[in-house]
Amino acid sequence: MKKDLHKDICEDSVFELLYSKLASDLHNYLYYKYGEKLNPNDKVQEAFIKLWENCKKVTVNKAKSFLYTVANNLMLNEIKHQKVVLKYQAVSPKDHTNESPEFLMEKEEYFKKYQKVLSNLTDEQRTAFLLNKAEGKKHDEIAKMLGVTRKVVEYRIYTAFNVLKNELDGFKLK
Repeated sequence: MKKDLHKDICEDSVFELLYSKLASDLHNYLYYKYGEKLNPNDKVQEAFIKLWENCKKVTVNKAKSFLYTVANNLMLNEIKHQKVVLKYQAVSPKDHTNESPEFLMEKEEYFKKYQKVLSNLTDEQRTAFLLNKAEGKKHDEIAKMLGVTRKVVEYRIYTAFNVLKNELDGFKLK
């Protein structure tokens, strides 16, 4: 990437290289921070569109920061929009399944507990934990992605795991 510093992001080859290097990590970051319901893939695409529109203004060195900032802001705007939508949306009945009502109730209760415990974690803990445990990212990768040291990432994952283990009966990871 260093040899491309003199190149302009508006060049197709430079833009394609940035996309191939950053799109997947940006998607995963948004997914673990905000969830799937807010369409992180769409926000990644929109962020790259904005990068393309501003390619003359953004240097290659600042492209990653620009993309993460734009994508995060797009997600925050979507959250605001969803709050308005939910305020006026009627709740539709759930589909029927062949599972027993007891199993469905236990599953739903456990999932609610899990979601509640996850939501009570700090954004930093939740993001680091999910990037590591669900995506399989290494601590060094997460540290680089989040702009913190490896020790900070390890601490966030460790504390998140302990909170989950203490709050959820039978919570274990391999």
